[in-house]
Amino acid sequence: MQLSATSYDERLTAPRSWWLISFLVGLSMALILLPFGTLPLLGGLVGGTAVAAVAASSYGSLRIRVVNGSLIAGEAKIPVAALGEAEVLDREEARAWRTYKADTRAFLLLRAYIPTALRVEVTDPEDPTPYLYLSTREPERLAAAIEAARTAKAS
Repeated sequence: MQLSATSYDERLTAPRSWWLISFLVGLSMALILLPFGTLPLLGGLVGGTAVAAVAASSYGSLRIRVVNGSLIAGEAKIPVAALGEAEVLDREEARAWRTYKADTRAFLLLRAYIPTALRVEVTDPEDPTPYLYLSTREPERLAAAIEAARTAKAS
C-alpha cells in the first residue's frame, strides 16, 4: 500500500506587519547614512531593507508537514506511530501551554504571532519529550492529518 505523498503541509509565514518593519529598518539605515550623500542613502535603504526582510523571512518560514507516516515540524521528524492524542488549543489554552503549563522537556515549535496551536502527546517510552507544542493556524486539520496517517500506518 502506497501512502499519499503529502497529507498536510503548512508554512508558518511571518505576518504582514513584519514586512513593513523591514522597510522601516531600511528607512532608518538610509537616514543614518544621509549625511554621507545620496548613494550611501540609497545603499542603506536597499541594504537595510534586504537584510531585515531576509531575517523576517528566515524566522517565519518554518513548515509543518505530515508526510508518509511522519510528522515533520521544523527540523524535527517524528513517526506518527510514536505520537498519542492530539489536543487542539484555542488562543487561551495555547497561551497557558506556552507559559505556566509548559514542561521544559517538551518540543516547542512556537511562533508568537500564531495564536492557536496543537499539543500532541509523545508515547515513545525511549523519548524523554512528553509532548509537542506546534503553533499552527489550522490545528483541527493538523490533528486530523496526524490521525489519518496513524490509521493508515496501522493498516
